[in-house]
Amino acid sequence: MKFIKRLLIFSLICIILGATTVFGFYLYVKPELPDVATLKDVKLQTPMQVYSQDGKLMAQFGEKRRIPLKIDQMPKELIDAFIATEDSRFYEHYGFDPIGIARAAVAVMISGSASQGASTITQQLARNFFLSNEKKIIRKIKEIFIAVHIEQLLTKDEILDLYLNKIYLGYRAYGVGAAAQVYFGKEVKDLTLSEMATIAGLPKAPSTMNPIYSLRRATHRRNVVLARMLDEHYITREQYNQAKSEKIVASYHGAEVQLNAPYVAEMARSWMVKKYGDDVYTSGKKVYTTIDSKLQEAANKAAVTNLLNYDERHGFRGAINQLWKTPSKAWDTDKIKHYLDDEPTYGELYPAIVTKVDDKTATVVVKHHGTQVIAWQDMNWARRYITDDRQGPLPQSASDILSQGDQIWVQPLPGSDQPDDLSSEDPNQLDREQFSHWKLSQVPRANTAFIAMNPENGGVKALVGGFNFVHNKFNRATQSVRQVGSSIKPFIYSAALDSGMTLATLVNDAPINKWDKSQGTAWRPQNSPPRYRGPTRIRIGLAQSKNVMAVRTLREVGLEKARHYLTRFGFDLDKLPRSETIALGAGSLTPMKLAQGYSVFANGGYYVDHFFIQKVDGPFGKTEYKAKPNVICDKECQSNDNTAGFDEQDADSDVHYAPRVISAQNAFLVREMMYSNIWGGGNWSHGTGWNGTGWRAQALHRRDIGGKTGTTNDSKDTWYDGFGPDLVATSWVGFDNHSRNLGHTTANPNIKNDMHGGESGAKTAQPAWIDFMKHALADVPAQHKHVPDGIVRVRIDRATGLLTNKSDYTSMFEYFIDGTQPTEYVSDSQSNNIYTSPSDGGDSLF
Repeated sequence: MKFIKRLLIFSLICIILGATTVFGFYLYVKPELPDVATLKDVKLQTPMQVYSQDGKLMAQFGEKRRIPLKIDQMPKELIDAFIATEDSRFYEHYGFDPIGIARAAVAVMISGSASQGASTITQQLARNFFLSNEKKIIRKIKEIFIAVHIEQLLTKDEILDLYLNKIYLGYRAYGVGAAAQVYFGKEVKDLTLSEMATIAGLPKAPSTMNPIYSLRRATHRRNVVLARMLDEHYITREQYNQAKSEKIVASYHGAEVQLNAPYVAEMARSWMVKKYGDDVYTSGKKVYTTIDSKLQEAANKAAVTNLLNYDERHGFRGAINQLWKTPSKAWDTDKIKHYLDDEPTYGELYPAIVTKVDDKTATVVVKHHGTQVIAWQDMNWARRYITDDRQGPLPQSASDILSQGDQIWVQPLPGSDQPDDLSSEDPNQLDREQFSHWKLSQVPRANTAFIAMNPENGGVKALVGGFNFVHNKFNRATQSVRQVGSSIKPFIYSAALDSGMTLATLVNDAPINKWDKSQGTAWRPQNSPPRYRGPTRIRIGLAQSKNVMAVRTLREVGLEKARHYLTRFGFDLDKLPRSETIALGAGSLTPMKLAQGYSVFANGGYYVDHFFIQKVDGPFGKTEYKAKPNVICDKECQSNDNTAGFDEQDADSDVHYAPRVISAQNAFLVREMMYSNIWGGGNWSHGTGWNGTGWRAQALHRRDIGGKTGTTNDSKDTWYDGFGPDLVATSWVGFDNHSRNLGHTTANPNIKNDMHGGESGAKTAQPAWIDFMKHALADVPAQHKHVPDGIVRVRIDRATGLLTNKSDYTSMFEYFIDGTQPTEYVSDSQSNNIYTSPSDGGDSLF
């Protein structure tokens, strides 16, 4: 009894000392303990994601990969795997496991160092949120106290929820959702038991036990996890054997980008940083743009294919490098593949090395696609490039084009077994895709921009800022200020209509010779081509892009009046030259600005600012920002329209009306001229038929489309701007070097649908517009022409623009703003519509 009494006293003293020690430690570390209540409102660092309007992922920004999941979204087997491996008594303890701590203490006494962990899941959560990973006793004490506080604050499921979303699992993957995507390219619900066990084994050493770094270590660790699950009766022996026998198939999977729109994604990133700051990268916000995935894909294909076609008809510039020359020893396949691994891929252009050249074929090794053969018909386009204006003779054999050891570019042909997104840079994805046909190609030196916009509200539906974002990140659609050439003419003619001219007004299509005293030279603007037809209606003048008619029309309007009139379309006055050259497109605009301007004609006279961010959702789905674009005014508000400028409106109003900047009648008549740019007019059977410069778009077989070509002096910039139902699109092609022109080509019979001659808006830029519209309008019904109030239609004489009683090929119906239609008949006078101007010698109209 005495011994028992002493033992009880000793035990009581130990308990008191232990409790006092624990309390002392608590008081010692209490000032350094964090407020665990912050876990109630914790915001996990998740990347920002950018989506199209229809929900396709375009980009992800942020170093940490995390896909937050609720506990009920995680498979039970995955949770069991973590509990069995990391904390088998998780549901029994109150934050720390005394048995585990005792086991770790024994290990310390034996080894003299903290070689064995004893942290529960709750302790790991405490460390991940509040502490470092250093192995010190004081850190472990803090960890225990914090864990106890966490257990008092949160439920077990809430702890698991935070832990499984927070824990680092290698390759910048945080949480099980990201790990499933990074290693297996799956959602957690689609993981096999073997894959779940592989992920559950990662916390011990995520950088060295993951299946990408070491498949052997990952397999061994997975088997340990499966054994623990079997011991804890979470799985059966049969499940254990099946999962253990399964081979781990893992590779790095980047963010599953579903839509290739990097220029738009970069615009969205910049917009978000400006609005929310740099913390936006870890905010988990989801940015929904106005981009339509179908239209974006069509724009990508149209713009890049058109640019490659331009580059191809100007000739082959040769190999970009020669790795060896005959008779030097050729590289072996492994050395070639290793070299190609470090070479970039630009969209659908892949680097390749020529290993053999026969008479009509060439054997190449393509990056990630092994040995391929280029057939003669896929390389015989490659006559030698000499200058932008000169090409060499057609090649007669493959050796005229390529040599062994050449480093070249190749692209998969249409119809090959190719992935939907050719922009993928994932080598593991590419290894699984085998293309059947390859074509010799090259990275173009010219560049392109393409924009499609909703003219009703300014929403950007598709945008291509250049040939390839990886190759060059400069966004030509929004940042490149280029001369607009004849694309400016619809705005000049709109000013003319506003000044009282009509579609039937005659302007003399004849050469201009104006002496410039200050320069001591004469200014002689010419048509392109230099053909003239005398007095001509301005409908034809715009449709056929008659330069001298545009200059004379500008004179009739007045230079300063025209310059200020153009600001109605959002153009900056200081970008519009104080010179008559403005009528020929000497002013400079970005493609985006030009598309906005054409939207005014398409929507009936309203100015709409472009926008590309539809809404921003927070990490839990709550909408934090929603665009409020200007909307087109309906009939109820038309009485308040301001046709002279921009309306002032309450910034807090839910509805913002777009200001009317030109009348509906003016917009309608300009559209009529742009219809004629495609469809022309006259009567072909009687020799009066004519085409507009955009006649190639007749291939679309739609009468509800219109547009205007644009070409600057020496073809430095080429454009096509036009519209279809609820859509405006602008295409541009040129060199980034403003001084370089797009050149001239001779016929190449080895190129299908070859367009030779001088480059121009119709040949160089319009094909992309046509190809885009072909896809964009494929499922859009043709729209009937809507004639606004105040427009009348009368029969006129084609030659003079006067009224006529005839109904044969010499006459036509024309539209006029009511009150401006002619009142005289052609039989009464043949010359009353002729106005002379002494500045051109008295023989011209205007």
